[in-house]
Amino acid sequence: MRSAAIVGTGLIGTSVALALRAGGTVTHLIDTDPRAARTAEALGAGTTGMPREVVDLAVVAVPPTQVAPVLASLQVQGVARFYTDVAGVKSLPRREAEALGCDLTSVVGGHPLAGGERSGPLTARADLFEGRPWVLVPSETTSTQALNCALELVALCGATSVLLDAETHDRAMALVSHTPHLLCSLAAARLSDLDESVLRLAGPGLREITRTADGNPALWADVLAANAGPVAAALDAFATDVREAADALRALADDNGQGSERTRGGDRLSLSLQKGADGRSGIPSRYGVPEPAFPAVEVAVGDAPGELARLLGDVAAVGCNIEDVDIEHSTERRAGRVRVFVVRDRLYDLAAELRSRNWDVQGLLSPAAP
Repeated sequence: MRSAAIVGTGLIGTSVALALRAGGTVTHLIDTDPRAARTAEALGAGTTGMPREVVDLAVVAVPPTQVAPVLASLQVQGVARFYTDVAGVKSLPRREAEALGCDLTSVVGGHPLAGGERSGPLTARADLFEGRPWVLVPSETTSTQALNCALELVALCGATSVLLDAETHDRAMALVSHTPHLLCSLAAARLSDLDESVLRLAGPGLREITRTADGNPALWADVLAANAGPVAAALDAFATDVREAADALRALADDNGQGSERTRGGDRLSLSLQKGADGRSGIPSRYGVPEPAFPAVEVAVGDAPGELARLLGDVAAVGCNIEDVDIEHSTERRAGRVRVFVVRDRLYDLAAELRSRNWDVQGLLSPAAP
């Protein structure tokens, strides 16, 4: 791919541009916010402004409801040979593009499954898509050349192509992304009226559960609205589960309840928790790879510049491969706890080596540890 136009220089668009630039592609950055485009340019993502010649590919990195009008405008101007987008919903943009008379032979819908809670070009990374799935959604009329160009884009970004139809994609995203995000936001919203003394009791579990609630509300409102039907269906199913759990708890809380009712309530609650554990166990830690049950060495790390880097450097120096890292920071004590996950046969050796290097090893954690 010799040239590309990136329309929308937020986290995803700028990351795509950085990845393409790293592979030698000439990139043009287009955004209705000139400050965002200039920031992306300063990061080395490309040059701002419309390309003077037709580029190989235009990547539309805007919210779902804006994809079709932007695509129509780009095609009228003849900006690119082929077009794709990165929106998290695929059915609505296609319907709207058809209604606007877009030429779908040159278009491949796309959705890289990568990102973060923070938005904007300053959060972008060239390696954001490394090893991540990137869904491509060609239409029945998409040309082979357009699909090949989109496949090349995915490869240049280091991602893994997954071909789906639009409806299957949207139903899947409702289950694994959109509804969970909405539930996280609803859970976080219940905390807004709590007294500070209560919130001070919150641990890392609550922070992790509500983490995605930090996402851009306007962007997520657009995504949810664009996939409203599948999300509503998933939310209805979740509501049924919540009601069943509440009924089980009421049976346990009822002092006047019969023993058999309390037993059934306990059984139903246990079943719900077990189903949750079973569902959680199926989530891959890396795309296509089951979550490993690695033990960890837990180390106290001071809140000083370079301490975390020094710890990771010492782990590497003893020849131990890090499978994962979990960090819990405490602003009050100006310190943190770092859990370094390694293969089981290196656990005790690593703990001993770190102690010999004057690290405060606070314990060894089994895979089942919370």
